[in-house]
Amino acid sequence: MHQSTVMTDDLVIRLRQHLHQRLIASVESEPLVIGNPERLKKRLWHLLESIKTATGLRLSSEQGDVICTEVANEVIGFGPLAKLMADPDVTDILVNGADAIWVDRSGQLELTDVQFDDEAHVRRFVDRYVGAEGKHLDSTTPTVDTRLPDGSRMNIVIPPLSRTGTIVSIRRFRPSHSSVDDLIQSGMLSREMADLLILAVEARVNIVFAGGAGAGKTTLLNAVSEFIPDNERIITIEESSELALRHQHVITLEGRQGNSEGRGKVDLRLLVRNALRMRADRIIIGEVRGDEVFDMLQAMNVGHDGSLTTIHANNPYQVLRRMETLAMLADGQIARETVRNLIESAVQIVVQISRTADGHRHVTSICEVGAGETGYQLTELFCTGRDVESCQSDTGRRQFVFEAGSVRPGFFEGIWEKGLEVPASLNTLWPVRESESC
Repeated sequence: MHQSTVMTDDLVIRLRQHLHQRLIASVESEPLVIGNPERLKKRLWHLLESIKTATGLRLSSEQGDVICTEVANEVIGFGPLAKLMADPDVTDILVNGADAIWVDRSGQLELTDVQFDDEAHVRRFVDRYVGAEGKHLDSTTPTVDTRLPDGSRMNIVIPPLSRTGTIVSIRRFRPSHSSVDDLIQSGMLSREMADLLILAVEARVNIVFAGGAGAGKTTLLNAVSEFIPDNERIITIEESSELALRHQHVITLEGRQGNSEGRGKVDLRLLVRNALRMRADRIIIGEVRGDEVFDMLQAMNVGHDGSLTTIHANNPYQVLRRMETLAMLADGQIARETVRNLIESAVQIVVQISRTADGHRHVTSICEVGAGETGYQLTELFCTGRDVESCQSDTGRRQFVFEAGSVRPGFFEGIWEKGLEVPASLNTLWPVRESESC
């Protein structure tokens, strides 16, 4: 009985590359059927058998299957990243050159044993997706944002901007998302916090979710958006799709980068303006980071209440100051006082979210925004307990103690007029006022 050839790493790479080249060469006589993975696999096996016959190479069925699967992934899958893209616990994949691939798994960065063959292999991988969207990646356009077939967002940086070769950052897209109950179970927020946010969404309160990268802003926004009534029309606006709303009437708008000459660019500000003409009941912006803030604030003030968005900021006060700065950059002629009045009347709730060093994500503060004599007035409705240390629960998850503020939320006023009731859990924290009773 013949023994299988000892497959060294170098031999595997050369065999895979040769099989890939043979597949490409065979396209002239028989076009590829990309949408039929099984047919592609059989074709690769046939080509591999011819290589074995010509070279005398002896492979076991398992070795041959691995080689054919890897080449199939190069053609119709995610190449060497296929295994990582299939891992439900991986939220980010970070390629720091051909031989250093990291992942964010459950909030923790880990170096994997996955590698590309070389720099050229990385470039072939990214060029396949960049070209599919009609974009171009070269020294004149050394950074590109694109989207993978599953909806994941991919950012690419190449030399001369990067000294370590091609850098790829993939933010996984999840078509399904955690429910509010899931987030309560994970310790991200308390039942009372969730009840407050659900009531705010139902009462058409404008909410801004703030925090750092990967803190869970979009996760929480997705969860509470489930409580938007089914009879409302939602327009979502993003640079790259990350929102996954479970709603029957959602229109998704996505910005577009310009070419190397800046032509064809469609920014978020244009999309926000266009959304105002689309009979939107609510406008949800995935993340505000530029001059679209000004148009969003105006939209919130002219009938599009109940809007939701996220922003990068370290605390609720910084949220308002950053929005103020971005709005003034959008219109240099507008007075600061006017912008502040616009923000005070538009933004009603700020939800601050944080991620700890061990990867746990939790809400640190929920504030109501009002106007003060000398500037913004923030009333803290909930916060992470400051006098009680966090601890590990029986399930191993990190738990926090959440505390309620002493002031009853202002948006509770007139809640009955909207056909809503304040949940008992919140009435226990803040007694009912006479003006809120039937």
